[in-house]
Amino acid sequence: MSVKFEDRPLNKVREETIDQLVMNYGHGELSSEAFERRLDAAMDATEHSQLAALVEDLELKPDTSYDSMKEQKFSPHYGEGRAQPTENVVSILSSNERTGVWTVPREITVYDFLGSVELDFTDAVFQHPDVTIKVVGMLSSLEIYVPEEIMISTNVFNILGSTENKAPSMGKLKQVPHIRIEGFHVLGSVEVKVKRTIKEKFVAFANSLKETFNSKNFY
Repeated sequence: MSVKFEDRPLNKVREETIDQLVMNYGHGELSSEAFERRLDAAMDATEHSQLAALVEDLELKPDTSYDSMKEQKFSPHYGEGRAQPTENVVSILSSNERTGVWTVPREITVYDFLGSVELDFTDAVFQHPDVTIKVVGMLSSLEIYVPEEIMISTNVFNILGSTENKAPSMGKLKQVPHIRIEGFHVLGSVEVKVKRTIKEKFVAFANSLKETFNSKNFY
């Protein structure tokens, strides 16, 4: 016996609704304006009935091919790689960064004095489920960019400084990398944020899906 629609977890219904919107937009059943309008409404919905109304006129539903493409697009990148277990990132009166596709070690120690460091995990390849970032800084800034499907926890001791985590914890119910940030900062800042919001990722995924279906139809 299936669970009543109104008794199902709202976030689960929201995810299914968004998947159906993406699927129909990808097949050309929705205009880009209608897709983004309904996507915004789905993300803001607080009731099951609001979500149901957004897809009641749409016939196409996600299939196994869609699920596979979504898993590949949204899941954190895992790989064996050749990264050392630990890595030091040093910035003294300068700037340093790790961006693009790079292999994440188990532990990163940031030494940041009168400088700035950027660690961008958006397209990084993870080798370990748990990653620790140790911060030692003074008169400096550390910016950390993460995808939304990453768990973040912070425990940084600040003296006349700040630690701000703007990244939502989207991965509480599934196996995703967990980044722990610890250490101390004097007269500096540590900021964690998302480079691409979940809406931006869904729009990009929907557009790539549409291009894929259009190319198949063309040939």
